[in-house]
Amino acid sequence: MSLHTEGQTPISRMLREDGTVVPGVEVPLSQSEIVFAYRQMVQTRLLDERLTGLQRQGRIGFHVGSLGEEAAIIGAAVALRPVDWIFPCYREFGAALARGFELQEFIDNMFGNARDTAKGRQMPDHYTSRKHHFLSISSPVGTQITQAVGFAWAAKLKKDDLAALVFFGDGATSSSEFHAGMNLAGVFKTPTVFLCRNNGWAISVPSERQTASATFAEKASAYGIPGLRVDGNDLFAVVAAVRTALARASRGEGPTMIEALTYRMGGHSTSDDPNAYRGAEDLDAWRARDPLALVRSYLEKQGAWSEDEERAWRADIDGRFRVAVQSAEAVSRPPLESLFDDVYAELPWNLREQRAELLAGPRAPEH
Repeated sequence: MSLHTEGQTPISRMLREDGTVVPGVEVPLSQSEIVFAYRQMVQTRLLDERLTGLQRQGRIGFHVGSLGEEAAIIGAAVALRPVDWIFPCYREFGAALARGFELQEFIDNMFGNARDTAKGRQMPDHYTSRKHHFLSISSPVGTQITQAVGFAWAAKLKKDDLAALVFFGDGATSSSEFHAGMNLAGVFKTPTVFLCRNNGWAISVPSERQTASATFAEKASAYGIPGLRVDGNDLFAVVAAVRTALARASRGEGPTMIEALTYRMGGHSTSDDPNAYRGAEDLDAWRARDPLALVRSYLEKQGAWSEDEERAWRADIDGRFRVAVQSAEAVSRPPLESLFDDVYAELPWNLREQRAELLAGPRAPEH
């Protein structure tokens, strides 16, 4: 694996900007796996564009995109084993889809309809799938970190050979959850992979205002955990780093922290205007390492991808998206009584009374 040094901190890179691999590097994926990962990256970006359009039209209320961060997200997902679990932040819908989460299920969540796995109780982009080992998203910053560590600790106690990979941004490293999670994982050597997507911004706070440490990865050493830095726009480097961490976890050696250096090319969400706090020129250097362009260039050089295949895949995504949206908009809202589901195995008497009172009471008019 190539090491590029900025200051005294090594950053692992495998893919050059021209789509060639650094000499001596062994590509960690088969050609078919790379094609699959690239398709997922393209799908993630196109869905980001389409969902932002739906939000601007007022058809959904909110969307959190991952423009420019696709390699860090998809790379981590394809590196995992089926037994491993993902504890997401809120940008990782691409990882859920890569693991088999159905597009229709995702779009149903964006509309919060009666088919939504979260039953309309969450805002859009708060999906979950136990079947695909993808935990529910929680908006409070960093809370998924301690949840992932607790889950991994339980797996260790049960002697289950699995790992919990938790996504979080650079801003979450300032949360108490980061400290508590890293400390517990280090002490008990839990099989946890901490994946920090250092995308440069915590909404409008730049990463240099987030910490006085030279890197985020070096924070891991304070907890007795190895810290790695990778080019988060390099699919191969991300896959290799995550698999290294998984191998350590499987051997009982405990957690690993990975700092994936990438850049948030869009806003924090559809509620954010990044032009208010950064200039357009800030994006220029990162466009040269567009994660999609890097992988496509590699595949084209291998004769494994063509312009015709690109057009066909994009058309396929658009077609499936339109069908999913049409279907989701035709589904009614979740039934009112579902508010009381999934809290207790057997609903207690007081909640049964509240449910009956709610259903018998006046209803707000539908718009």
